[in-house]
Amino acid sequence: MNNQKVNNIKNRLSLRLPQEQSLNILADLADRLSLKKNPDLSAELAQVNTLYPTCKDFERNFPSICFALATGVGKTRLMGAFISYLYTAKGIKNFFVLAPNITIYEKLIAEFSDTSHPKYVFKGIAEFVTNQPRVITGENYENARQTTMFNSEVHINVFNISKLNAETRGGNVPRIKRLAECIGESYFAYLSGLPDLVLLMDESHHYRADRGMEVINELNPVLGLELTATPQIEKGTKPVKFKNVVYEYSLSKAIRDGFVKEPTVATRKNFDPERYSNEELDRIKLEDGVRIHEDTKVALDIYSRDNKTRLVKPFVLVVAKDVKHAAEIKKTISSRTFFNGNYVDKVMEIHSAQSGEEKDENVAKLLSLESPENAIEIVIHVNMLKEGWDVTNLYTIIPLRASASSTLTEQTIGRGLRLP
Repeated sequence: MNNQKVNNIKNRLSLRLPQEQSLNILADLADRLSLKKNPDLSAELAQVNTLYPTCKDFERNFPSICFALATGVGKTRLMGAFISYLYTAKGIKNFFVLAPNITIYEKLIAEFSDTSHPKYVFKGIAEFVTNQPRVITGENYENARQTTMFNSEVHINVFNISKLNAETRGGNVPRIKRLAECIGESYFAYLSGLPDLVLLMDESHHYRADRGMEVINELNPVLGLELTATPQIEKGTKPVKFKNVVYEYSLSKAIRDGFVKEPTVATRKNFDPERYSNEELDRIKLEDGVRIHEDTKVALDIYSRDNKTRLVKPFVLVVAKDVKHAAEIKKTISSRTFFNGNYVDKVMEIHSAQSGEEKDENVAKLLSLESPENAIEIVIHVNMLKEGWDVTNLYTIIPLRASASSTLTEQTIGRGLRLP
């Protein structure tokens, strides 16, 4: 392990303890693994398993290890630390970052490429100040070889696997695998032929389905680095844990160490739900949740005044069953009989059935929810905001649908755990 390189990166990026521990593990394993194409997987696994017994199988056709860090600890910054170390200590120059959906995809592009972004992942890394990594995306890769791509030593390819999977439906070949005349091969073939390609998988629990696994295995990287807050997949009603975890920092540890908010559950004493209809139960939960929200607003206002800090504007997330249910909830909250009509113009809904101008307006509202100028205080969603939505001012979650799995439960709670 190159301790000097590790310590430099820790200090420059101000890593938290779980991020530091993860970087230490990567640096240790980078010295022990071959970091070459088509290695002896059994020998590589033995190296990892001896030091980290929780890793019993790579579960890929290449060495792949998983870092399970709770939501809010900083997985994207950790990816920046991983790339910085592998480049400065091992000379690796080619990286492929995989996102599970458009929200996380756009977030990763911004945080890897925009030096003015408050969460730019390489801030402070001296090697990247004058020679910034070139970020290649699903939109510009076809022209990348014809532009100044090779002016930068480090190339970070960021792609959205849901788009790749969508392009393969009906037996079609995804665009990335089609011949690019300027390079004489497909961009996918070019990537898979690189001798030092390292694959980073954000929210890696998404990449266990057959099509996703097939695409990833074909890339044939020298190393896979997986990051997720939920190192498991659901088979029926049973969670199946990953077999390649080398480090786990659970939600309970993150709460204990003060990296996230401490969640509590609001209940009513001696409450009998059998006495009420579904509609009445929804209204009771909404009213209880909004009362907590109003108490939270007062508490945050007092905190801001006492500590002379900026005022945090909290909001409420309501989890609806489906699109129709979401519309009914919005109608209830928007009525003059709900808290005297105080939330008529402060509620919005977001779901996959929205499109065009309506969708664009709602996305814009979501992106500015932390701003005091944004009037929205209640967001109703249908299975849309589980991951990759890094708001820090969500304090109250009202679930009006049963959770299908423990993974979904943790993801939903995780939306509200980030600290301002």
